[in-house]
Amino acid sequence: MGPAERSSTMFNATFVRPAKFYISGFSNMSHVKYFYIFLCFVYIMTVIGNVFLLVVIYLVKSLHTPKFMIVCNLAFTDLCGSTALIPKVLDTFLFDRRYIVYEACLSYMFFVLFFASVQSWTLVTMAFDRFIAICFPLRYHSIVTKTVIAVMLLFVWLFFLSEIAFLVGLVDRLPFFGSIDVQSFYCDHGPLSRLACNDRSLNSIVATFVVVIINLIPLILIAITYICISVALSRIASGEERLRALKTCTAHLILVALFFLPFLGTNAAVIFSSIHPNARIMNSTLTHTIPALLNPIVYSLKTEEVMSAIRKLCKRNRLMNKVTKK
Repeated sequence: MGPAERSSTMFNATFVRPAKFYISGFSNMSHVKYFYIFLCFVYIMTVIGNVFLLVVIYLVKSLHTPKFMIVCNLAFTDLCGSTALIPKVLDTFLFDRRYIVYEACLSYMFFVLFFASVQSWTLVTMAFDRFIAICFPLRYHSIVTKTVIAVMLLFVWLFFLSEIAFLVGLVDRLPFFGSIDVQSFYCDHGPLSRLACNDRSLNSIVATFVVVIINLIPLILIAITYICISVALSRIASGEERLRALKTCTAHLILVALFFLPFLGTNAAVIFSSIHPNARIMNSTLTHTIPALLNPIVYSLKTEEVMSAIRKLCKRNRLMNKVTKK
């Protein structure tokens, strides 16, 4: 047997991919089925809310602006992210189908992480829009154009498509000899990669890089934009003008808090105190699902343009109903 054949034989003997993984989250929890029913309700309302927002923006031409291109992107990624996660979580735990095929597990990981990444940087793009609107109001329409926003959003999609694919590809090169028990509620990168029996230092480095890019850098950039916005508002003489400008940021600030604070709180609890695995998994589940439910509600109630558009659509429907009755 030549050196090449011996090398190939050693590789095949040591490189092992399990046929399936076992998702072991939510084990030994009493009344957990009520939580699954709650998740089902969350998913249904998430779909209704985000589809409704997308339809309103599509039907009302006054909302066909760069700002609402970003809102559309957020609603679409919320919809896709929830669809990638919640139905499979319900199928896994409510119907006790905890075994998942190896390839399906990696696909599951990819889509959940990818849409979470796009959601995070869509909020950064929103911060950019508010920054230009308040700090450079006279140049807003020349800077924030549909083309500029489309290019920014396309870059976010393509960057994270390649970045998350690379992260998942690194998992695919790891051998798994021992346990196939993934201690999470989905094929989470950390719990799954820790099952590998080989050196996973590169996986840890890339995973840390991805976490920083998804969570830390967006928060820093958003904080910087709002510091600049605060400085710009402090120079406005009229308190009424300041309040009016600040109101345009309210919805965005609530969305940022909904997306980032639960994640930071869960991780801080894990680092600084002992938290039961089931409590951690439940917190993580809510962190992944609740923002997508609340985002369209917040944007509908806190944005005057959307409320005005909804009133226009209702008035138009009433007029059409009167005409058809006659």
